[in-house]
Amino acid sequence: MARKLTISRILVTVKEYLLITLGLLMYTTVWSLFLLPNNLVGGGITGLSSVIQYSTGFNIAYSYIIINAILVVIASKVLGTGFGAKTIYALIAVTIFLRVLPGLMPQEFIQSFTSENGKLMCVIFAGAMIGFGIAITFAQGGSTGGTDIIALIVTKFYRVSPGVVMLVLDFLIIGSAMLIPNGASVSDKLLVLLYGYVLTGVTNYTLDMMLNGRRQSVQLFVFTEHYEVLTDRICNEIHRGVTLLDSQGGYSKHTGKLVVVIVKRTETSKILKLIKDVDPDAFVSIGNVTEVYGKGFEPMKKS
Repeated sequence: MARKLTISRILVTVKEYLLITLGLLMYTTVWSLFLLPNNLVGGGITGLSSVIQYSTGFNIAYSYIIINAILVVIASKVLGTGFGAKTIYALIAVTIFLRVLPGLMPQEFIQSFTSENGKLMCVIFAGAMIGFGIAITFAQGGSTGGTDIIALIVTKFYRVSPGVVMLVLDFLIIGSAMLIPNGASVSDKLLVLLYGYVLTGVTNYTLDMMLNGRRQSVQLFVFTEHYEVLTDRICNEIHRGVTLLDSQGGYSKHTGKLVVVIVKRTETSKILKLIKDVDPDAFVSIGNVTEVYGKGFEPMKKS
């Protein structure tokens, strides 16, 4: 039994690292294909590293790993905690991808696929793909490091939301594009800023939808006289657990059972159809549930 558990855990770990690698590969491919060739900037340490490359020619991969290494060392001293293997792996993987991928992209492909479609389309598509890639990484317990490390350090000493810290940092990093000495006009530099903020907005929206939408569930309260039949059918056909609570109508004083069940949002129509089939006169209340932990849903995270 112990051997089976060990093998199972190894397979789960391998799967997690493969998905993290996929997410990071998607993230860095977007930078190499859409953003760097168009001299566009974004938030985070990758965005800061891109500004450094545009300004000095210093490769984005090197500045990315140097800045993150410094942040990890400082955070380890200040916070007194180490960083997980997945975070360290992610930093190394992103560095390698950022160094290798740009040289593998055919210039003809970049010209036809990105440059000719306009920077705005590139930014919108890139933001969606970056958000998708980061979501895959986060879902497996990985991290891209960077500004979230700074946010942890700041929130240790000041009562401020980490999200606010990261938003301010992204705003400043993108704004630093105005300092790039590339001879561009002020209007062109302002456009780069606008594209950067659009990129950040699309990325954050996609990330939020991927992480929260994936976990969203609904909680149903069902008032019905046929609770026994309904309970059996939910358990056998929907394969979800049901809780029965004693209830009493405030007006009718009629006593009965309240059926409580939590299902994935995608299962809502199926269970409503089942309820209608059992009791067309049932009274149903539905509420959104952001996160549910337990069997059949998300596993409980370790603190």
